[in-house]
Amino acid sequence: MSNVKVAATEPVDTQGMSYLVSLPRRIVTVFVPLGVFLIVLLFPFYWMVITTFKPNEELLSREHNPFWVHNPTLAHIKKLLFDTSYPDWLWNTILVSVVATVLSLFASVLAAYAIERLRFKGARFVGMSIFLAYLVPPSILFIPLAATIYKLHLFDTRLALILTYPTFLIPFCTWLLMGYFKSIPFELEECALIDGASRLQILVKIILPLAVPGLISAGIFAFTLSWNEFIYALTFISSSEVKTVPVAVVTELVEGDVYHWGSLMAGALLGSLPVAVLYSFFVEYYVSGLTGAVKE
Repeated sequence: MSNVKVAATEPVDTQGMSYLVSLPRRIVTVFVPLGVFLIVLLFPFYWMVITTFKPNEELLSREHNPFWVHNPTLAHIKKLLFDTSYPDWLWNTILVSVVATVLSLFASVLAAYAIERLRFKGARFVGMSIFLAYLVPPSILFIPLAATIYKLHLFDTRLALILTYPTFLIPFCTWLLMGYFKSIPFELEECALIDGASRLQILVKIILPLAVPGLISAGIFAFTLSWNEFIYALTFISSSEVKTVPVAVVTELVEGDVYHWGSLMAGALLGSLPVAVLYSFFVEYYVSGLTGAVKE
């Protein structure tokens, strides 16, 4: 056998993550940046919590530590729940967000499937047009939408929000689901077509079960956008009992130049809990939906 000369190569860096074995290095490169990130991210929620349980004397006093509660109270929560229409505001927000999310997902699934899987002429152009529609600012769209709402006699009703929210939810959800449907192999659909399945059966029995992470991800986005929406809810709703939480907390708990900070923060805290719980339950599906991965 002839001798084979192996060409000399540059030394390969095999250190990898062993760089973080040393405790000082872990502190500098991991724990300190992570701690700063958590403080910046969680401090607003911490401030909401302590303001919710602070009595008015501590809120207006400069003698106590502003970052701690010395004499906690439930007076602000009691005022919010029993002296205002907050339960009605919360129910309005839940109803509008859930119905608008369901309608948007239904329309987005059909649109995304048609664009990505039916391969009709101009599909790319239609997909790009739908995404560009999402980029139109709501502050511009609400002007023609307001005229339409008035003509349909839907002003100051929950239906006004349910029908207008999909105008910005459907383009985004469609764009997100298009990317996820694209990652599903075409061979699965072709085999089903050969076996005699219809397009509707393929969508319901094959595509949607594989696209569950993408559907959950789009649903979370749609629900969050609906829950936090402010401009449409402020424009189309005037009665206190029909308002949603983001608008009602700002407009009903501020009397002239008097800000009820305790109740304001209590309303913001209780209003943010459903979204936080939703994210915590579906975080794995949410991440996989963003990456476009297909469950094996």
